[in-house]
Amino acid sequence: MADKVDAAIESVRKRFPFEGYMDTQTGACRTVGETLLKYLAPGATILDFGSGPCDKTAVAQELGYRCSACDDLSDDWHKAGGNKEKILAFARDCGIDFRQITGNELPFTEQQFDMLMMHDVLEHLHDSPRDLLNDLLALVKPEGWFFTTVPNAANIRKRLDLFVGKTNLPAFDGYYWYPGPWRGHVREYVRGDLIKLCQFLSLEIVELGTRHHMIHKLKPALRPVYRALTCLCPDWRDSWVLVARKKPAWQPKKSLPEEDLKKIFGPDCPHPLYH
Repeated sequence: MADKVDAAIESVRKRFPFEGYMDTQTGACRTVGETLLKYLAPGATILDFGSGPCDKTAVAQELGYRCSACDDLSDDWHKAGGNKEKILAFARDCGIDFRQITGNELPFTEQQFDMLMMHDVLEHLHDSPRDLLNDLLALVKPEGWFFTTVPNAANIRKRLDLFVGKTNLPAFDGYYWYPGPWRGHVREYVRGDLIKLCQFLSLEIVELGTRHHMIHKLKPALRPVYRALTCLCPDWRDSWVLVARKKPAWQPKKSLPEEDLKKIFGPDCPHPLYH
C-alpha cells in the first residue's frame, strides 16, 4: 500500500503547478492515500470539500477514485498571479470535477458520494460547523464515510508555548497584518471535540488518531526527540485523523429542544434559539 501511495504522490508532484508546495504536504497526502485505500475501494466517489489547490484530491484521483472538489478559492494566494487559473487547469487535467463555491449553495445532489473528506478546513470556520456538515453529509450515501484531518489544539509545541507564556493561537503579527477578513485558524480541535462532533452528527467513529503532518517544520536534529515524546503520548502529535461512518437511518439534526439548550448555555442565557 505504501509504495502505491508514494507513487501516486510523486506522480501528482510532477504535475502540480506550484513548486515546493507538495514538499510541505507529503505527510498529509500519505495519510489521505493510505486511509482511502484502507476503507474505500478504488472507483468509489469522493467529495473533497475545501480542497484548495486539489493536491490531496489529485492523489485520490491518481489512486483510482472518482473525485469531485469544491472551494471558494478566496485565499490571497489563490487570487494572486493567475494562481486560480492554474488550480482550475490542474484539476481539469487530473479529471477532477471541480466546482468553485460562491455562496451557500452546494452544487451536488443528495446521496451522490461514497465519502466526504475535508482536510485542514474545520479549523478555519468562523461559525459552528453544524449546518455545513449536516448539509454536506446529506450528499453522502447511506452509511457512507466522513474523513477529516485537523490540527491538534493540544500538540506538544502548543503545550510548551503556553508553559513559557507564549500563545497557542496563530502568531499575532500575522493576524494583525492580515489583509481583509481573517482566513486563518479560528478554532482548533482536541480528541474530545471530535468525539462530540460525531455524536452530534450521528456518526460512528471508525478511526480517531494522530499523525505527524507538520514535522517538516522542525529542524532535523529535533525530529527524533519529538517522535520519541509523541510516541509516549500520541495525543501530543500535531494533527488529528478522523474516519467516521453515517449511522443507519441517518437524518440531519440542526437544532436541539429548548431544555437541552438550557443545559448547555445555562437557564439565564438569552440564547437566540430559545425564542
